[in-house]
Amino acid sequence: MLGLSSDSILASRYARIVPPLQNAALVPQRTRSLAWQRFRKGICRTSCKNKLDESNNGAHVAVSRTADPHSVIVHDLRLQLGPPGAKRPVLNGVHLQVKRGSLHMLLGPNGCGKSTLLKVLGGLLVPNGGLVHTDQPSGFVFQNPDHQVVMPTVAADVAFGLGRYNLTEVEVSSAVQSALRLVNLEDFMYRATHTLSGGQRQRVAIAGALAENPKLLLLDELTTFLDREDQFGVLHAVRSIASAHHDVTAIWVTHRFEELRFADAASYMENGRVVFTGTPDEAKAFLRNLGAPV
Repeated sequence: MLGLSSDSILASRYARIVPPLQNAALVPQRTRSLAWQRFRKGICRTSCKNKLDESNNGAHVAVSRTADPHSVIVHDLRLQLGPPGAKRPVLNGVHLQVKRGSLHMLLGPNGCGKSTLLKVLGGLLVPNGGLVHTDQPSGFVFQNPDHQVVMPTVAADVAFGLGRYNLTEVEVSSAVQSALRLVNLEDFMYRATHTLSGGQRQRVAIAGALAENPKLLLLDELTTFLDREDQFGVLHAVRSIASAHHDVTAIWVTHRFEELRFADAASYMENGRVVFTGTPDEAKAFLRNLGAPV
C-alpha cells in the first residue's frame, strides 16, 4: 500500500518505509524509526533556527541552562500562514518567558494563536521572524490521543519512541515503568489500549513523551475531549510531574479558565499576541476585568 501525507508524525508512526519528498525528488528510503528520529531530532528545529537566523541577521538566542532560569524565551515571534499571495498573520510579535520547572498555562479564545505558538516551540512550524530558545529535548502531546496512542498495549505504546535509542530490554522496561508511574498508570502496563478511557489514553500519550526524558513538555488542549473525571486525572498527572521534576517545564494550552488552579503561572493571548503574563491569581483578576466568568 502506498500513501501520501504531509503529517510527519502520523507517517512515521504508521508506515514501514517513509521516503520523504524534497525539491520534487525522493530522498533515499528511511525506515519508520529513522524517519521518526529525523523528524524528532532536528529537521524542524534546524529549519526554524536557520530561518530565524536569516530573519535576524544571524542573531539567535543561546541561553545557558545554568545562567538563565527560563526554559522558554520568545522575542518578537512572527508567523504567517496560508497559500502564496494570501498569507495572513497568525503570530504578531509574541514575547514570552517561561520559568524552568514550572507548569505554565497558555490561555485565550479559539483562534488567538495558542496552539500555533506551541507548534513553533516544538519545531512543528517554522516562523517568519523573531527569536526563540527552548530547553531540549522536548515532547509534544496532541489534543486527540488517537493521533499518538497507536500500539496494541500500553507498554508497547510508551516504549514506541525508545526504539531509536540503543537501549537494552531492561532499560526500555525501566523507562516505561518510570513514565507510567509518573502518570499513575503503573498497573496498566499490559492493558490493551483500546480498553482505556479517553483520559487514560491521554495519560499514556504523556507517558510516551516522558519516557524519552524531555526537559520541556508541550501539551495542546489535552482535556478537550474528556469528561470531568478524566480532565482532572490528566491535570493531576501533569501537576505531579511539574512538582516532582524541577528541571522539567510543562506548557499547557487551554481555554478552560477553571484549570488555572493547577498552574504556577499563566499567559493570555489575543490576536496572535501575548497580552498578559502573571500568577494564577493575577490571571484571574485580569480575566475578571475582561468580563470572563472565572
